Amino acid sequence: MQGFTLLEVILSFALMSIIFAIGIPFYESSWTHSELAIAEHTAMHALRRASSLAQAFDGDSPWGVFIQPGSITIFQGTAYAARNTAADEVFTFAGSITPSGDLEFVFSKLTGFPQTTGSLTLTANTGQIKTITINEKGMVQ
Repeated sequence: MQGFTLLEVILSFALMSIIFAIGIPFYESSWTHSELAIAEHTAMHALRRASSLAQAFDGDSPWGVFIQPGSITIFQGTAYAARNTAADEVFTFAGSITPSGDLEFVFSKLTGFPQTTGSLTLTANTGQIKTITINEKGMVQ
C-alpha cells in the first residue's frame, strides 16, 4: 500500500499556508486599488455627462453631480436639494471608498461650464487616494 507520510502532509500544508499568507495581502491591495479606480472612473464619467447634458440644453436646465458615500447622482437643476428627481441618474461604487472635498458640482446650461471649481478626493480604507479636479472650463482631470 502506498500513500503519503505524515511528514509529507504536514510539509504540504505548511507550504500552502505560507503561500496563502503571502498572497492574501496582495489580493486585498489589488482589490482595493480596483475599487478605487472604478469609483474614480465613475465620478469622472458622471461629471463629463452632466457637463454634456448642460451643453446640450437638455431639459432647458443646468445639470449637476452630487457625490456621497457609495453613490454618485447626476441631477437636473440648480442644486441637488432643488433637483428634478425624475431625471436622476444614480451610479454606485464601493462603500469602502470615502468621498471628500467638493461633493456637488453644477454645470451651466448651454456652456457646460461649472458654476464652481474644485477638487473631489476619493480615499480607500487602505489610505490610497485619488483626486479629481474640475477647472473653470469644465475640464475633468
